[in-house]
Order: sequence, then structure tokens, then C-alpha cells
Amino acid sequence: MGKEEFAAACEKVMGGERVTGGIGTLGKKTLHALLKNYYEPYGDNQEIKVGSFVADIVGENGIIEIQTANFGKLIKKLDVFLEYCDVTVVYPMAAVKYLSWLDPATGELTQRRKSPKRLTMYDCARELYVIRYALDNPRFHLRLCMLELEEIRFLNGKRSRRDPKKGSTRCDRIPVSLIEEISFDCVDDYRQFIPEGLKGEFSCKDFAKLANTDTGTARRVINMLVYLNIAKLARKEGNRYIFDII
Repeated sequence: MGKEEFAAACEKVMGGERVTGGIGTLGKKTLHALLKNYYEPYGDNQEIKVGSFVADIVGENGIIEIQTANFGKLIKKLDVFLEYCDVTVVYPMAAVKYLSWLDPATGELTQRRKSPKRLTMYDCARELYVIRYALDNPRFHLRLCMLELEEIRFLNGKRSRRDPKKGSTRCDRIPVSLIEEISFDCVDDYRQFIPEGLKGEFSCKDFAKLANTDTGTARRVINMLVYLNIAKLARKEGNRYIFDII
């Protein structure tokens, strides 16, 4: 799989027209539908019942679940699916994002602007920690799809009458291109989360600085690495916890 296959899936799902009148052609399901066709173009292998649940894809490589948010919803599914076969969870992340605003009353769409927020693989830590019990299962696989995408939001914010963008709801997310696909197929692959330059013992603050992320995210990543026996708690210095890579 790669950028050419992703472009082909875009063409198939969007029909060569990413946005019509400011709204994605498949509404809120555009991103999910596109990724489903990227990983399995054959429609008969999509939406297959497994036990009491419906899997996004069932094919020769097992089950593939596209999860755009809220990994807590995966817990019961994984309990069942991992009993049957290998399971790959795909998580799309906006490494580059453009924002447009749609007036629901007039249908007018603002000119898009580039969002200053760029997600990195560390930003998946909140979701991954919810399903940490599955990460060391040899049948479990993870794919982080780092995407360039367009996000369209409704101008319907209610937090401030002066700024209807605050508290607004998302209309659609339209994938533009695949930047990178990061794969995790075994416990050792999660060492990819160890930032370059991290040597010897370290604090949460040290980790956050090298990973270019906030301390809350760094703490979740470290806790995940400890759970996977990739890192360990070395000692406590006052209010600081000091860790080490195993």
C-alpha cells in the first residue's frame, strides 16, 4: 500500500470531486469510507459480521477496523475479534490540515486556511492507552495514517455570538493525500515512540522536550512504554519520576 493506492481510493470514493458546494460528497463518513476502500477495494469484504459485531473489513489478512476517534468503543470489539484472527486498527491523523467554514444558512464556504496544529504520532497516546491491554497481543496491529486533509466546519458556534467559529460542529473531513503510514506489528515496534536523542535516565519533561510535545502527552506515552516493558520506573526524586529505557 502507498500513495498511489491512496490516490486511487480518493478517486473511487470522491469521484474526482473532493468537495461539492462546500460539503463532502459522502457527508460525515468521507474519511472513513475512503480509508475503507484504500485498505480493501473489494466491496464484498467490507461490513462483515463477526460474532455480534460488524467489522469494517474482513480479508486474507484478518480484520481491519477504521477508528477515527474514541478508542473506548473498540474495547468490546477487540475482545471478540482477537479471538478469531489478526486485527489491524487504522487511526487517521491530520499531520497537515486546512480549515474552511460553511454557513449552513447560505451554503457559502470561506476560503480555506492552513491550521497551525500539526498532529504527530505522539498525539495518538490518549487513544492508545485506552486499549493498551491489546498492544502486546501478537494478533494486534496498528496503522497510523498521517494525512493531509481538509476539514469543513459549520458556522454554528454557540459559545460566542461575536465569533460563531467557537464551539462549532464539524461538517466533514476530506482526505487530500497520504503523507506517511506508520506501522506497529509487534511490541518492539512501539520503540518508535522513543524520541531521537533520549539516552540514559529521563523525566517526563525531558521526554516531552525531545518529542516536541506537551508533558501530558509525554506522560501517556511513557506509561504506555512502561506497560509494554519498553521503559521502567528507575526512581523518584522529590515529586519527579525518573524512567529508563529497557
